Formats: sequence, C-alpha cells, structure tokens
Amino acid sequence: MPEHVSILQWAGVAVLALAAAAWVTGLTRMLRRGRPGPAPAGAGAWAAERTGARPLAALPQQRQTAPHLECVELTPAERAAFAVLARRLAGGS
Repeated sequence: MPEHVSILQWAGVAVLALAAAAWVTGLTRMLRRGRPGPAPAGAGAWAAERTGARPLAALPQQRQTAPHLECVELTPAERAAFAVLARRLAGGS
C-alpha cells in the first residue's frame, strides 16, 4: 500500500467499486427481465407463480387519427377585426 494514500481513500475506492458492481448487477437483471422471447427454465417462475403474472402479448394496435376539428362561423365584425389584427402582425398598418 503506497504511503501517500490514506485509509479513507482506499475505503472510498472500495465503496465506489461495490456500488458500481451493485449497479451493473441490477441493470443486467432489469434488462434480462424485460427481454422478449422464451425465458430460460426457472427464470422468474417463482415471481410468476406468486403474482399470477403472464408474459405480455403484443399490444393491440390503435388507429392514429387527428383530433376532431371544430368550425365556427365569424360575424362580419369579427372578420374585420381579425383582418386588422392580421395586418398588424404582418407588419403593415
């Protein structure tokens, strides 16, 4: 052990290494759990029995449609006011 490295620095390195190992283990477990396809024998069987969970099938496809458009008739005064506003915004007076 080098003389210029304190025990606290070594402890910090050990704690960071343990935290990194725990993070990697948790990440791999999470990614394996969400992976599609057949699971190896015994993988998650205990949790499935306990919760009654079943593998997810493909979600039903929903039709993508635009929202319903509303149309309101403007009075002549409202049309004139809108025309004035549009001219002002366009830079004309």
